[in-house]
Amino acid sequence: MSNTTSNQELGERIEQLVQQHIEASRGAAQQALERAFASAAAGPAKKRPRPQARSAGDKRRTPDEIAALGERFYQTMCAKPGETMTVLAADLGASAGELNRPMTLLKQAGRVRTAGARNHTRYFPMVNEAAAS
Repeated sequence: MSNTTSNQELGERIEQLVQQHIEASRGAAQQALERAFASAAAGPAKKRPRPQARSAGDKRRTPDEIAALGERFYQTMCAKPGETMTVLAADLGASAGELNRPMTLLKQAGRVRTAGARNHTRYFPMVNEAAAS
């Protein structure tokens, strides 16, 4: 009988441990729900303001400055046709981003031709009557 009693006691003890575990899990789940609803009731998190593209000390370039940079860029491109923007920008002492607007204006004027895409774009000067005048 001692074997049956010990098995019965063991079963009861296991049942008690399972019940304690279930109660502890329910308590933890209840606390998690209360925290979640408390934070939802507080309202949505505030969004941080987006950084401005330009800082307060930066100023826009004038059309004359852009035109002058475009001419310098065109002269550098004539000296080194078929180079990438990175190489041409380094020769001018400017960044590729600074040359974006002057390059767009030169392309619109028909003075520049490009070949390739993205980082592999090569720039070539165009010689035609529209560009010469």
